[in-house]
Amino acid sequence: MYRLDERQIRDITEYIFLENKLKKSDVIFIPGCARPEHTEEAARLFHAGYAPLLIPSGGFSKVQGGFQGVKKGAEKYGTDFDCEADFLEAVLLQNGVPKENILKETQATYTLENAEKTRVLLQEEHITVRQAILCCKAHHARRAYLYYSMVFPEVNILVHPVPVDEITKEDWYKTQSGRKIVFGELSRMGEQLSMMEGRIDYGFDL
Repeated sequence: MYRLDERQIRDITEYIFLENKLKKSDVIFIPGCARPEHTEEAARLFHAGYAPLLIPSGGFSKVQGGFQGVKKGAEKYGTDFDCEADFLEAVLLQNGVPKENILKETQATYTLENAEKTRVLLQEEHITVRQAILCCKAHHARRAYLYYSMVFPEVNILVHPVPVDEITKEDWYKTQSGRKIVFGELSRMGEQLSMMEGRIDYGFDL
């Protein structure tokens, strides 16, 4: 029998569950998802005056090969959506965000593409971003920040995590489902960075 002690759990928690103090920003980035929670929170941040522009991004999961439908919130927001960003836009609209304050990206199929295609969209619209809020699922915070910060190195990105499925910074390790999700995040980051070998400038001579 092996044991993860309190320090080891704390180290994993602090790495995965990234969070920053909020400040007024130029945009709110919203990575793709078929759940409404983090987008509902983004709408709340908009109404609180934190940013004038919200950018939901997402086509469908590359693994699934197409949009598999809304996983939560269908009874409130509906089900007739072609992609994640269409669903997230509906969440924003029904939570009082005007359509003119939403810039939607509909092609991304995974988190890195959420960031890459959001940058292309901003360039096409001639929008300059200096500071952004990244509103994401709590257990996705580190990986989402990793990719958005790699794609937007000139932007100060503030991470605002939103717990879903009761997977929280305080309790994730207490359930098998929480452990599976968090350990999966650790695994995916390593695997995906390894797949990007040759595309990453490490800032020093190897």
